[in-house]
Amino acid sequence: MPLIPEEPQIHESAQGPRATPASGRSAPTPRPVPGPRPAAPPRPGRPGAARPMPPAQRASRDQAAAKPGPSAPAAQRAASPATPQIQLIPASAEGALDAAEEAVDLLLESGRAPGEVLVITTGEPHPWAAHELSFGEAAYWAQHDAGDDVFYVDASAAQRAGSRPVVVVAANGGTAAAVAAALPLALGRAGTLLIVCGDPQQINSVLGTAA
Repeated sequence: MPLIPEEPQIHESAQGPRATPASGRSAPTPRPVPGPRPAAPPRPGRPGAARPMPPAQRASRDQAAAKPGPSAPAAQRAASPATPQIQLIPASAEGALDAAEEAVDLLLESGRAPGEVLVITTGEPHPWAAHELSFGEAAYWAQHDAGDDVFYVDASAAQRAGSRPVVVVAANGGTAAAVAAALPLALGRAGTLLIVCGDPQQINSVLGTAA
């Protein structure tokens, strides 16, 4: 019996026809369809989260500007007449004059005009006063009346001096009675500030009885 050649069998797994279609073009390789992506977490530095902050800050600043500040009552208190403020600088009798000079320098550096300051000494006169008095009392007191510079006077002649916004007392010696008389006088001459350089115990006892 003659053998009939078997026809080649085409299995379903063969990819020939799909790999080479009749048109001769390669079929596109199928790709998996991507699923829904999870939402990206918000970044802390994103402009969207930072935008609401500036308006809130501006609003708070506007409200703060609209409200009256605490300086208003303080300004009213400063404008109202009051007793001069007393500042005590502890110093020995030998160092009281130097302490007074430093206080004057600080006053001038802070904006005080020289003509607003009067310095009273209870012991040795200030070198400037001693020098000016050598030209005569008339020339010396003429500078006081001009009121354009710091004026130095001894406690024994301070009764003649006029009032100034700031009075500095240097308790640089003299008798206890001289110091006790100079401090109330200086307090009466001071417009806004009295600075006393000397022994704190002695000054507090005198000013306590004078207040």
